[in-house]
Amino acid sequence: MSARADLIHRLTTSTQLSVDGAATQATRIGSTYSVSGNNITAGTMGGLTKSAGDTITTAAASQTQGSYSVTTAGSAFSLTESFILGDAVNPIGTGVDVSAGIVADMPAYGSVVTQSGGVAGSLAGTITSAGVMTLTAGGAGTSATGQFVSEISID
Repeated sequence: MSARADLIHRLTTSTQLSVDGAATQATRIGSTYSVSGNNITAGTMGGLTKSAGDTITTAAASQTQGSYSVTTAGSAFSLTESFILGDAVNPIGTGVDVSAGIVADMPAYGSVVTQSGGVAGSLAGTITSAGVMTLTAGGAGTSATGQFVSEISID
């Protein structure tokens, strides 16, 4: 009696190199003012004021102080006052510089998300036929992945 077997041996190699691009996302925050209370009389109500001499309105609105007093002396009272100074409007073409794939400076806004990267630098990857892997890290925002698979199947 004879036996028959098929032997299959596969070697698979792969290298993946990637460079992410630079990106930034900014949200301008406006000025806000709020006041609330009970048993309070406003002599002058607080609020927001446009910057003096600002005809284009690029500066954030500032706060106008209010003056408040207790309406019924000796009774309970509450006063809550809140102010958030908003962002000035940056002129077009300022606030973000990208050079050689790196975000060099960010916009000066209250909410900014930035992803820096995009410089391949010395990013490299090789795999020899013997499965020897060489991966070299690159600059910011890069990744290198190498894979060697050896598969043996007997039918």
